[in-house]
Amino acid sequence: MKGCLVLLLLLLGTVSALYLENDAPHVGSPETQADLSQDAEGSGGQEGELALSGEVVESGGEEAEDAHDDEGDSESDPDDLDEDVQCPKEEETVQLPGGPECKRCYYRFVRTPRRFRHAQRICRRCYRGNLVSIHNYRFDYRVTRWSRRTNQSQVWIGGFITGRSRCRRFRWTDGSRWNFGYWARGQPGNGRGHCITLCTRGGHWRRASCKRRLPFVCAF
Repeated sequence: MKGCLVLLLLLLGTVSALYLENDAPHVGSPETQADLSQDAEGSGGQEGELALSGEVVESGGEEAEDAHDDEGDSESDPDDLDEDVQCPKEEETVQLPGGPECKRCYYRFVRTPRRFRHAQRICRRCYRGNLVSIHNYRFDYRVTRWSRRTNQSQVWIGGFITGRSRCRRFRWTDGSRWNFGYWARGQPGNGRGHCITLCTRGGHWRRASCKRRLPFVCAF
């Protein structure tokens, strides 16, 4: 009798072991590999979100430092146009013709360095226009060629930045739509300042403090 009970217990143990082995997932099975792949992709996505958050925080910190420096200096105030603005002398400027994109447009390159806001005032008061806006690479190349008339490495164009971090917006002083950008490497995310310059070598754009004094291009 005892021998029968021992034999029965051995049989039950063997059946349980076989069941557990068949029920456990194998690493080499297609189902398990798919689960591992999904877990890996999920962890990678989370790491990417963290990296993005760090970049936004860092960029926001830079803009916070520059906000006080550029506060109120990027946008032209209509009331400021009534102030007495001394127009540049003829020998300080170069008259530039319009191009195929706008044959009735005219441009004037002003060699005398001015702050962004003062440059915009001169364009409005003296030439009834605005700092130049750029909407394609061909025109960017033309403005770059004009800008080489100065010994400065950068000139003002009409782009400026409003807001901070994720609320940041790029705008033109003439109110036209922002539909083109030709940024230098690392720009605009790692740049500083709320006004935009064009590099006279290469034509790339950079952010800069609006209080810098640079030559500029007016469009009218």
